[in-house]
Amino acid sequence: MSGLLNREIKLVEGSNIAVIGGGPSGSFFTYYALEFASRLDLNISIDIYEAKNFNKIGAGGCNHCGGIISESLVQKLSTDGIIIPTEIIQRSINTYTMHVENGDAVIQTPSKEHRIASVFRGCGPKGCLDTSQRSFDNYLLDLCKEKGAQVILEKITELERCDDGIIVKSKKSVNKKYDLVVGGVGLNKKALKMFEQVCTQFVPPKLTRTYISEFYLGRDQVDEYFGGSMHVFLLNLPQVTFGALIPKDDYVTLVLLGKDIDKEIVENFITSEQVKGCFPKHMILRDSAPCKCYPFINVKGAVQPYDHNIVLIGDSASSKLYKNGIGAAYITGRAAAKTAVFEGICKKSFQNSYKKVCRDLDKDNRVGKLIFLVTRIIQRSSLLKKAVLNSVLREQRATNTKKLMSSALWDTFTGSASYRNILRRFFHPLLLFNLIRGIFSKPQIIDQSHLKNKQKNLGHIYKNGEVIIKQGTSGNCLFVIQEGKVEVINEHNGDDIKLAELGETEFFGEMGLFEKDVRSCTVKALGVVRVLTIDKKNFYESIQNDASLAYRLLEKMSNRLRDANKMINV
Repeated sequence: MSGLLNREIKLVEGSNIAVIGGGPSGSFFTYYALEFASRLDLNISIDIYEAKNFNKIGAGGCNHCGGIISESLVQKLSTDGIIIPTEIIQRSINTYTMHVENGDAVIQTPSKEHRIASVFRGCGPKGCLDTSQRSFDNYLLDLCKEKGAQVILEKITELERCDDGIIVKSKKSVNKKYDLVVGGVGLNKKALKMFEQVCTQFVPPKLTRTYISEFYLGRDQVDEYFGGSMHVFLLNLPQVTFGALIPKDDYVTLVLLGKDIDKEIVENFITSEQVKGCFPKHMILRDSAPCKCYPFINVKGAVQPYDHNIVLIGDSASSKLYKNGIGAAYITGRAAAKTAVFEGICKKSFQNSYKKVCRDLDKDNRVGKLIFLVTRIIQRSSLLKKAVLNSVLREQRATNTKKLMSSALWDTFTGSASYRNILRRFFHPLLLFNLIRGIFSKPQIIDQSHLKNKQKNLGHIYKNGEVIIKQGTSGNCLFVIQEGKVEVINEHNGDDIKLAELGETEFFGEMGLFEKDVRSCTVKALGVVRVLTIDKKNFYESIQNDASLAYRLLEKMSNRLRDANKMINV
């Protein structure tokens, strides 16, 4: 037995994988494992076991999450060809409204573009009457089905190790051996205990209790009171690290993060003047949330979430402290898939590659704890809160100054950047100077009501014939088409030569990322088109962490060269 376990184990033609848990981490693993295997012409099969039906309304389809998809994840998914459909998005977020006891400030997205989405993980809260809502988790499962995975609505109750794999069992009908078992079971204690039986050195993550509830307002009132702004509260309330109100379609989701949140802490938060002021005056918040829960979150990553033929991902392994659980599901799910397909499914393979990804998340979370410690100090000091508020208001009012405090807070709230990156920016000399100046400044009152944008879609919408890229201008970003079509035109001697038409999931403008020269073509909208920009920083981070994006770019560019040669030879 020990000899078998010490050898290298790889996926081969016909290998089968069981993914236990059909949430984002399990779906991302499945999607990318099948994608990577297809590049190697490797035929594998994947069964996803999920006890919940994400098409249900209320607790039966819910995955206990605030439901925010960060702009960095939206960009990464877009470059991988995953375009989140409009019907999945409950609202696009284009501003954050920061509340402190001294006042509030609206922080605009640095990109001036809608790149953050609020979603329902199931099909809506308890009591939801809108049957047109679509679940984000179910959308991901559908992507996996399109790739060839099988989704089985059963609860797995037992795992048993054998010489050449893991046997998966349920109380009903499942008793099947798999070459690899992937655990995307979240923080379900019974499920984690099941994995401890076959993953001998695995120690589950450390947890704390949080709070989530849904307030029904109706679409018109959500538009009026929230628009496309997520409200963040830095109030001096014991045990509350972070509070947020997230607008969706007819609902507003309240998320409270901190240490062991209980009913008394929730009551103190929702009765604060800053929170009540966000809602209609007649609304009694404690009576307006029929759907509420106190879920656990991961505050310290698991120890060794892998062994021979087995790996845990998402919250079961490592997450991002207080933020971006869906993003961490993407990072760990994709990394585990890459390891399994390209390197192997033995303990050594996961230790060589997958462990590094989890370790990086855990290291970054330690920096995050320092940031939230500083945040807690600021929450307790009216003088420091005044300084932060005045710094943000000054930056938002100015037009040609670097928005150092605003951008650092934006990334802290959104989870779009690493905590290490954020911490470095907080120590920028100019930011510290502006913070000190803010202590002695008078409150700046500016009208920010025009920032309540109600757009639901991500990206930027262009009308028919509108120029997206102009030949001869400079550029430093990539564009991904979310909806519609564009035409690529070369302007030569006064004539417009049409080179190509591009549609959904295709990209253009990629040469602006590699060359300092001007744009070589003009790109116009054909009808109404929705386009998302991918900034250079995010692009290069993606390339550095994983060559898959480079592979996709080379594949597309190769196809375009082939098409261009055909046109020349006609």
